[in-house]
Amino acid sequence: MIKEHFKGFSPLVNPEEEEFFAGPQTRWKEFKFLVKVLLEFVRGFRMLHFVGPCVTVFGSARFEESDKFYQLAIDVGERISRMGFAVMTGGGPGIMEAANRGAKNVGGKSIGCNIILPFEQHPNPYLDKWMNFKYFFVRKVLLSKYSYAFVVMPGGFGTLDEFFEALTLIQTKVMRRFPIVLMCSDFHEHLYDYIRHMAEYGTINKSDLDLFLLTDSVEEMETHIKKYAIEGYGLKRRHELRPAGILGERR
Repeated sequence: MIKEHFKGFSPLVNPEEEEFFAGPQTRWKEFKFLVKVLLEFVRGFRMLHFVGPCVTVFGSARFEESDKFYQLAIDVGERISRMGFAVMTGGGPGIMEAANRGAKNVGGKSIGCNIILPFEQHPNPYLDKWMNFKYFFVRKVLLSKYSYAFVVMPGGFGTLDEFFEALTLIQTKVMRRFPIVLMCSDFHEHLYDYIRHMAEYGTINKSDLDLFLLTDSVEEMETHIKKYAIEGYGLKRRHELRPAGILGERR
């Protein structure tokens, strides 16, 4: 069940972000903003540098443990871990928690990139490493940068934003063609129909429908990732990365 207390909730606006999106500010304020963004990127790079190849699982924070999608996400996390990947999520509750929980169930690595929001989002208890991000765009870059594949579970605007961003980066060849799996055909039926509708009108190519797999099967998800991520790119790093003690790094 979707949590009732989210219905009709009007989130507070972060005053700093509200000011930033209000238009040009003084040069000093905009310089300070750039420094904050740079520091958040640096912290994220340091945290994720040694986590190993990841698969990122996207999904709603609003599903509870009793929901079928939560239970499926646990299975997804377990399967990803058994393939040798670290499971990375947005670090929050719901689907994200379930995928991280699945990783922990089988002794895999569980990583979270949590966004600081005035409602609903807090780090879940199944994370080995996590970082709280202030800026959505920094978090989105890092969720993509360290991933060999993406699994998209049922979710809302944020999940669709992440799904279409990955598709756009791959379609435009900004990012290599990593596998994207859209899980739960009953939930995503109308979304898939709309994507086909775009192809029929020519706003995307019909071949773009092949950029992702729509399935209900965890086994099919696993086969798809093995074929296009493990066999396509491999799990081995190009070179062995060693922590630099002088920088305070550790695995």
